[in-house]
Amino acid sequence: MTDGDTLQFDTQHEDMIHDAQFDYYGKRLATCSSDGTIHLFEVDGQQQKFVETLKEHSGPVWQVAWAHPKYGSVLASCSYDGTVLIWKETPGSGFSVIKKHDKHQASVNAIAWAPHELGPILLCGSSDGRLSLLTFTEEGVWDAQMIRNAHTTGVNAVSWAPVIAVGAFTQPGAAQKASLVKQFASGGCDNNVKIWAYSDSKKTYEVIQTLEGHSDWVRDVAYAPNIGLPRTYLATCSQDKNVFIWTQDSQAERSSSGSQGAPAEWTRSQLSSTPFSDVVWRVSWSMSGNVLAVSGGDNKITLWKENLKGEWERISEVNENGQRT
Repeated sequence: MTDGDTLQFDTQHEDMIHDAQFDYYGKRLATCSSDGTIHLFEVDGQQQKFVETLKEHSGPVWQVAWAHPKYGSVLASCSYDGTVLIWKETPGSGFSVIKKHDKHQASVNAIAWAPHELGPILLCGSSDGRLSLLTFTEEGVWDAQMIRNAHTTGVNAVSWAPVIAVGAFTQPGAAQKASLVKQFASGGCDNNVKIWAYSDSKKTYEVIQTLEGHSDWVRDVAYAPNIGLPRTYLATCSQDKNVFIWTQDSQAERSSSGSQGAPAEWTRSQLSSTPFSDVVWRVSWSMSGNVLAVSGGDNKITLWKENLKGEWERISEVNENGQRT
């Protein structure tokens, strides 16, 4: 595909599609649906080939997530049925479930693999108000750590922070001294976004900041990829029809564990001067972290970029027919 092309094809799902994710190399696509299945495709330019249907969930599948290829061909999925499944591909026999995580008591709405530098860790968020972290240990077993009362009325979205510390490449010697950042964000039905950091002393993740501003359920949160530049970007969207861009500068001294010094403050800006026309469901950054895609209930995807004045401009729009304007 060339820049600007939009590829459309029949996914063969029998109900609404909730998520579509390419693998690390952009060669395979996983889609999931309210029909309870996951469909896998091989994609090569304008060509796509249906490969396999994965059906082990007993309810709508909300999200899918590919693990980093250093861990093999591994895919995670979460569902309304309250479970998270981890699938692994075996050459010649396709994908099969290697772990069923069933410790949540309600729909599991969001999943995200940690940056591969932190190890094989899957973060999950559920309508039961809890977060969980699935870690594949050196002993070869999956360890499940539950975090209760993350968002009392339910968790809708999770996103890991970049592992490279803010300003690591712009401050002399910082890259050598910086340890890996162990943080993530969550968004919930309490209208809040929470920032969590790993505590080395308590061996768990704790809330270090709560970002308030949305007036309805937070539907998605997304950290922008960061290569050590002096600012962190976090996008959030909500049932209130707004998208916020939260920025955090590197001036304040802080540790990746959140145990030393106060974390830097976040600054909030509104993506659009006026709210969107409908609920905003998802936000997603480009690989370079400088373009934000926004999708909502109006069946449109808009692309946004920050100008030199620090203002966000809409640079493109794709309607439900795949036409770009």
